[in-house]
Amino acid sequence: MRILVDVTEAAEWLEELIDLACRDDEIVICRDERAVAMLKPIAEKTDPFEKFLSLAEEGRKAVLPGTTSDHSDFYEQHGLPK
Repeated sequence: MRILVDVTEAAEWLEELIDLACRDDEIVICRDERAVAMLKPIAEKTDPFEKFLSLAEEGRKAVLPGTTSDHSDFYEQHGLPK
């Protein structure tokens, strides 16, 4: 939800406005009925799956080009473990 608030009112309700901003509300601070600033949280929420993908990408950087995960040396010709 977008919330427009005057500068003087924002000063009075700053703590509550911060809580609203942390809940993904858009807080716009106005002066003379013109938007002059926006209040938003510093820490961005990250999706756990997105974090997993970024960690996987980092792990890929450590693998040399041409490396495979064949593991054929662990198995016999019929696919049974050696």
